Formats: sequence, C-alpha cells, structure tokens
Amino acid sequence: MLRSRWRQGPAGHASSGDRTAPNGVDSASPARRSGPLIVSVTDFTSDVYRDLPGIAHRGFALRRRWPHLAGAVGMWLWAAPLARRCGSVSVWTGRRALAEFVRLPEHVAIMDEYRERGAIRSVILEYDGFDAVRIRQDAAAWLMSDDRYRGARGAPRQSG
Repeated sequence: MLRSRWRQGPAGHASSGDRTAPNGVDSASPARRSGPLIVSVTDFTSDVYRDLPGIAHRGFALRRRWPHLAGAVGMWLWAAPLARRCGSVSVWTGRRALAEFVRLPEHVAIMDEYRERGAIRSVILEYDGFDAVRIRQDAAAWLMSDDRYRGARGAPRQSG
C-alpha cells in the first residue's frame, strides 16, 4: 500500500511541542495531540484502472486545502493500485468538522464524478488523543479486512 506524507491541518498542532518522527510519520506531524478526535477512513475501489490517475489527481488537489480546513488535524492519502483501491485517513476534532469537509463543493464534485464508477466504504473511529502509529495501524487493519484487498493480492477470499 502506498501512503502520502502526513498533511497537517490547522487543528494539528501538538500540545507538547514534540515533533518526533516515529515509524514513518514525518516531522510535520505531532507525536500526540490531547483531546478527543475522530478519524475517518475511506476506501474506494474503482471498477477500472483508468480512473485511478484522475482520482489521485483530484485527491491531491483537495489535499492542498487541508491547512485551511477548520477542525482538520491532518490526513494521509493511500492507494493500492493493483487492487484498484485508494482513499484517505483523515483526523478531525469532531464530527461537525468532518461534515463541513464532506459538504465542500470540491469534495461533492469528486464524489459525484466517481460514485457510480466503483464501490466505496468508510468507517469513523474515535480516539482520546492523537497517536499517529495507532491510528495508522487501526486504519490499515480495517482496510485489510476487506475481501477485495486480499483477493487482489492472491490470498483466498472468505466465504459467507
């Protein structure tokens, strides 16, 4: 799985001032942020490979707005090209901030353009504070739980 660098939002400043880089989290991400957070993990599987470059381009364009989004702590984009999958792991101060992002015209346009060209699933996870390693591990576990990923890697699919 390919993952972009952490893109910090305005709410992503570490309360402790610690800017360490544990396990691949670049130095621009806080080691920990106190207070409750929600994490949105999205997973889009395209019906065809030829849509992936356009999705990636639009995702990175939307990512450039991140430093200006109220309530955005930060985010990673990810892709599993052989499985025709891509998505994001975004961290927010609360559900209202996430809902405001989902309603952005740029986000609505991406969803309108690609919604019928594949399958999408998402989950919201709740945390007491920011722990990049734990968030990434939990997101990866949820993403890997999908049969489409295992099937694309040649592993046996679960029945049922």
